[in-house]
This record gives sequence, structure tokens and C-alpha cells, in this order.
Amino acid sequence: MSFLRRRSAPTPAGPDFDVLAMDPGDWPGNLGAGLLPAPDGSCQGVFLRYDLFGGRGPAMIIGNLPEGSPARETAEGQVPFEVAQLMAALENDEEVTVTGTEESPVMLEDNLLIVRRIICSETRISCVQFDRSDGVLVTIASWDRPITEDLYQLLKPLPAEMFQR
Repeated sequence: MSFLRRRSAPTPAGPDFDVLAMDPGDWPGNLGAGLLPAPDGSCQGVFLRYDLFGGRGPAMIIGNLPEGSPARETAEGQVPFEVAQLMAALENDEEVTVTGTEESPVMLEDNLLIVRRIICSETRISCVQFDRSDGVLVTIASWDRPITEDLYQLLKPLPAEMFQR
């Protein structure tokens, strides 16, 4: 995929990798974005929060975490960072654990993705992950909405200007 590459800006003002998500102009509802900074100022990840419930809370979080990001490290049974962020944003303090995973192939244009479906103890959560060719892990966590293969067709790199300060 040509858009899955590291950016080579001389002075990055945001993440140094393309952020793969749904364009906020193509999606109803409110969008929030967060950067995970490292102590040296580099970006250790980006997550986008989509509020599709008309102000009643987020329905989806999409995370992009590069190799080496501490947010990628989870203990056995621990949910991905994005699931924890979704539960916190929903002000739901129920303990959620991973109860299993399934892998399945998905075609995205001319590219094959191996998608891991993360099965959580909270059945209203849908969560999938896939690795990009540049080493960035994309995680999609959704509340009370199944994640179907149609969603992958909506993913695209967002403009770097969205993340400049």
C-alpha cells in the first residue's frame, strides 16, 4: 500500500507516520484526536475518537501505534489501549478482559490484511487489529456496533496538517 509509509518531514510537528483512519469529513458525528507523546517529544501513537451517538458518547476509537510504542505492550488477557480508552470515555468502569482472538484474511483493494479479531468479556465491544507494512499497529474498538469488512474500505491516511500544533 503506497500510503503506508513513514513521513520524512525535517521537523515533524505531529506523528512521523501516516495515520490511517476515517476522514472526519466523510463521517457523521464529532471527532476527537489524541497524540501519545514520548519524553523526547516523539509521537508514540495517535488515536481518533468518533462520537456517533450525537453527544451521548463515543462509539469508536481507532488507534495507530508505531513499533516501540509502550501502549502496544499488553499483558495476557489485558485489552488493547484503544478498548481501555473507549471504556474510560464511556465512563464505564467495568473490568474488561480479552477472552480470545481469531485471525482472518481481508482484501483491501489489492492488498491482503490479516485481521485479528479480539474477543472481549464485554460483548458490546468489537475490536480488531492489523499490522501495516510500515510497522504501525491499527486497532479499531467499537461500542455496540459490529465491525464489518466494509469499514476497512473507509480507512485512509489523514493529512499531516490535522496533527500540527
